[in-house]
Amino acid sequence: MNGIHDMGGMHGMGLIQHEKNEPVFHEAWEGRVYAMNRALGAFGKWNIDASRHGIELLPPADYLRMSYYEKWLTRNIALLVQHGLVTREEMETSKPAPGSPKATPPLTAAAATAAAANRGGYLRPDSPAKARFKVGQHVRARNINPEGHTRLPRYARGKQGTVVRHHGIFVFPDTNAHFEGEQPQHLYSIRFTARELWGDHASPRDSVHLDMWDSYLAHA
Repeated sequence: MNGIHDMGGMHGMGLIQHEKNEPVFHEAWEGRVYAMNRALGAFGKWNIDASRHGIELLPPADYLRMSYYEKWLTRNIALLVQHGLVTREEMETSKPAPGSPKATPPLTAAAATAAAANRGGYLRPDSPAKARFKVGQHVRARNINPEGHTRLPRYARGKQGTVVRHHGIFVFPDTNAHFEGEQPQHLYSIRFTARELWGDHASPRDSVHLDMWDSYLAHA
């Protein structure tokens, strides 16, 4: 989808500020949010693509204002409410609603630890999906504007590149994010020259590699 989250190639956002010796978490609460996020995976109510789409649904002003883990926390609350694990009132009061059902089985510390250790996988080598492109082929990223989740950045749409690597067959995020099935597709690394993406003022020596599924590509 198109939104403020798709910041690649945007003008006027300022320089990227590099923090030397940046810690994993700047505040203790960020580590707790990360831990909660990993533990929630034990319920199996949503997937990583749905989680990413939840970030995309944040209002633009909030997205720009919030820190990284503030976005995670806000997204997780929305997903918990959306999937019926808690109510909005329960989140606001920190008290369970009278008669509300408890998770079955309950999420114990041991179960949360096991869930956190299970990173899952999105490679689907047994899929019958056919590859449409080969390494060395020239391709063009489709100029599409989907309303839902996509991993195809706006700055690459309509641009021409070259297939430099075939990764295999992976879950297609555009459908997985909306629980419309995994619909596995072949995934490629596409090399775009900086000048193709940014114009003649870009360095002729620079290039960008993007991972793209079959549905994102057309023959050049």
